[in-house]
Amino acid sequence: MISLLEGSSQLFITELGQIEQEEAQANQQVSSGLKITVASDDPDQISSLLQLRSDLARNTQIQSNLTLAQNDAQAADNALSSSIQLMDQAVTLASQGANATMTTQAEQSIAEEIQGIQQQMVANSNTTVLGRFIFSGDDDSTQAYTYDATATTTNCVDQGSTSASTRQIEDPAGGSFAASLTAQQIFDDRNSDGTYADDNVFQALNNLYNALMSGSSDAVAGTISNLQAASVHLNSMQSFYGEVEDRVQSAQTFVNSYGTQLQTEISNIQDADIPTAVMEMTQASTAEEASLQMEAKMPQSTLFDYLG
Repeated sequence: MISLLEGSSQLFITELGQIEQEEAQANQQVSSGLKITVASDDPDQISSLLQLRSDLARNTQIQSNLTLAQNDAQAADNALSSSIQLMDQAVTLASQGANATMTTQAEQSIAEEIQGIQQQMVANSNTTVLGRFIFSGDDDSTQAYTYDATATTTNCVDQGSTSASTRQIEDPAGGSFAASLTAQQIFDDRNSDGTYADDNVFQALNNLYNALMSGSSDAVAGTISNLQAASVHLNSMQSFYGEVEDRVQSAQTFVNSYGTQLQTEISNIQDADIPTAVMEMTQASTAEEASLQMEAKMPQSTLFDYLG
């Protein structure tokens, strides 16, 4: 008979412990908003949850890279717009300087304007975003070019960074794409043998400057075709960055949508159903109270009661 009483008490303690555990779990879900906070909460879902979190972290990194690429492309686009305007201005000045009636003083005045354009063009080649020289290839801590007024026999610049641009931007939809060009590709185009290409921006401007300083209107006129070729080249470089901006925007649309999808899947696994958890907590509290009341009504017999 005593063993039966002890068994009943043990059963009560076990059931009460289970009720308290369920109540604590429901309370944890309500307070944290999560139904999975540790692996033991739902071992079967942990693997899927960890994979989704890993995918989300990778997607977030891609999103960050795309934002950086977008900022760089926009800055490059602006720099090239400025450069195209400068080159068009140089063509206009060259047309004025090619006039045979132009005085020496007027030609030298135009030459000074061209020198100013050269300096601005070099400044554009050193465009920065967040302290990085975006036209310096992989060596974006090094300035691409420095203006050198004494180097009139070359193209009035000294090259700093010689690094190629090999970095690729990961496309969340698959694959990757190049998002930048170097200052040499844009402003200092060369032939395969290293000589200046006809559309070399720095050289076209330098040739115009030297022609103006020579006082030869014919020499000035002879520079116009290369200036125009350089302008066309700059426009093609700007088109590259326009395509980059379009691709980045498309990739951002994808990555934002995919990020939302991943967040939803993670939420479906780990987020608590608050109304259900509140109901379970209330039910557990009610069951706990009822159990305690029933236990209180049970006869409290001792060994001495039976020995009488």
